[in-house]
Amino acid sequence: MVKNFLIGCICLFSLSAYAQNGTVSPYSYFGIGDFRSGGTVENQMMGGLRMYADSIHVNLRNPGAYSKLRLTTYTAGISHREFRLKDANEQQNLSVTNLDYLAIGFPIAKNAGIGFGLMPFSSVGYSLNQQTLNAAQDTVTNVFAGEGGLNRAYLSIGFEPIKDLSLGATINFNFGSLLYQRIQSVENVQLGTLDDRESKINGFDFNYALNYTPTIKEKYTLYTHLGVNTQVNLVSKNSERIGSFSLSNGAEVEVIDVDLAAQGLLNTELKIPTITTVGLGFGENKKWFVGGEYSFQKFSEFRNDFLAQENVVFEDASVMALGTYFIPDYRSISGYFNRITYRAGLRYEQTGLMVNNKEINNLGITFGFGLPLGTSFSNLNLGFELGKRGTTDAGLVEESYFKVNVGLSLNDKWFVKRKIN
Repeated sequence: MVKNFLIGCICLFSLSAYAQNGTVSPYSYFGIGDFRSGGTVENQMMGGLRMYADSIHVNLRNPGAYSKLRLTTYTAGISHREFRLKDANEQQNLSVTNLDYLAIGFPIAKNAGIGFGLMPFSSVGYSLNQQTLNAAQDTVTNVFAGEGGLNRAYLSIGFEPIKDLSLGATINFNFGSLLYQRIQSVENVQLGTLDDRESKINGFDFNYALNYTPTIKEKYTLYTHLGVNTQVNLVSKNSERIGSFSLSNGAEVEVIDVDLAAQGLLNTELKIPTITTVGLGFGENKKWFVGGEYSFQKFSEFRNDFLAQENVVFEDASVMALGTYFIPDYRSISGYFNRITYRAGLRYEQTGLMVNNKEINNLGITFGFGLPLGTSFSNLNLGFELGKRGTTDAGLVEESYFKVNVGLSLNDKWFVKRKIN
């Protein structure tokens, strides 16, 4: 049953990975789109903390956590987000639903495990309208639209060389396409102009983790974490079409392919700077945990020569996250609610994006529940997030969002030697 579920999810992901618009945010216009969380529902609902690891859950952001796995674990997650987009003049409500990740992890030896999977890395999905007056006082309408994104396939390994110290490494392959379109029309003019751009992108990065989790007074655990996600080196193969089209029927007129090679823009490089994370937590195993993390990134070094954008500056980015969980009694037989894992968290993100001289920051409050399934170690995880990003100042958009996450974590035993009586 579990294996059939996994095969079905793989087929679903392969069909949806390229088709889905992972966001409807106007801020996905900048950079290479909105960066996705990259964590399971369990991690996301603790503010996005990556340091915590146990024996029955996959941790997508902390490869050292694979050393803790004792069972083969299949996991998949979906999310639904409701957006309220508001500027100084109007408000719009939009929504989007996505498959967030599909992964498997399993032990390969005592205190060692590996995992692999697929997930989105960034998403582009926006449609913006802008109207101005030209010198003749005619209305000029610009429509900006974008879609696509990058997906990520990964392979991780984690092991524990000495007691309480775990190390891990992940190799990520990122791939996908970004599509951008600008259409301009002028009042009382029959033809409009178009500018279509496409970037086909791929490249690698690596994620390293060190976790030190000593036991305190035989009952409590101190959690310390150091993570380094190396610079993402991407290669972009670009194309551009410009020309005119009929406003009456949309037919293209005199559209040509731009000679990007002559401009040195046919093949460009994108470098997303290294992210370093430090974390500290404390808790009692299978009962409660509380922790905090701080991540920082020199995002000011990011650039995209092919899609140079006006009124935007990239600055150094950082994330502060707090998270906790509580289980009343995981061994309870009669009280189901006592075996539920209750999670909560808080995350404040300085995205490094500055538009029209205004910082675009993100604040999110998270909470959720881990619901045991039957008598096994499998569980259904529900999560919720309330947040706000951006501002209505300087002609910008403020996003208020509500996200619902559903994650399934199924456990099984592999490589069990059969006994013959």
